[in-house]
Amino acid sequence: MTTVARADGSAPELLDRLAADRATGALSTRAGIFYLSAGHVVHVESPHSPDLGELLTRSGAVPPAGWWEAVERAGTRHRVGRHLVDSGRLTAGALELCQLGALFDAAYCALAHGGTVLRFRPGVTHWLGAVRPVPVATVLHESWRRRELLHRIWPDPAVDTAPLTRTGGTGPVALPPRRARTLALVDGVRTAAQIALASAHRTFHTLVELRRLAADGLVAPAPPPPAHPATGAGGAAWDEPDTALLRRLLDALEAL
Repeated sequence: MTTVARADGSAPELLDRLAADRATGALSTRAGIFYLSAGHVVHVESPHSPDLGELLTRSGAVPPAGWWEAVERAGTRHRVGRHLVDSGRLTAGALELCQLGALFDAAYCALAHGGTVLRFRPGVTHWLGAVRPVPVATVLHESWRRRELLHRIWPDPAVDTAPLTRTGGTGPVALPPRRARTLALVDGVRTAAQIALASAHRTFHTLVELRRLAADGLVAPAPPPPAHPATGAGGAAWDEPDTALLRRLLDALEAL
């Protein structure tokens, strides 16, 4: 059974501490999970950023059947990345490049929107396996660099996570091709991560375009949906979600 260690402190502080201890395990925040091996970051997941499998299959680099075949055959041995290379699905260089891009994208999202650290689970490893371990200091530096760049473009971080809608701006404008394609995917429902996935582009590149569109007055966070009455036709009130149950379900899914 996996031991769960208490995680006291901010995510950067804990990552620095785990790097110094050359720890192996998974550090969870509210916006992502950092997987470490011997004090280096080997993989990061965040719901605000498409994962490596989604990017590879949506871009056409790996057929969906080939990706899931690798997960099925090598996932329990934590060697999915190695299997993709050995089976000829990807070259080692292409896998490394894609993995590093996905890692830095997810790390930015997990740190920028993570808030409280939830826990550290010693010994937990990711099914992808180590592709190119990255020093914690490099991950933190790159995340802060991205945060500062995005802030200079447009200071409202809600653009990164909220459903986005077009505002129309002050009139027709000529946009660079990538920005125009990004704007075309803004529909009042999709978030930045969903737009990145739909366009098979990395999250950070999509965030840059969306913040530029926000600075131009062309997109903004969508207004919240109208509130519905608390009672139905029969007058029965809806119960609030059972937070403890949801947390147990999340823990079970993470364990799987």
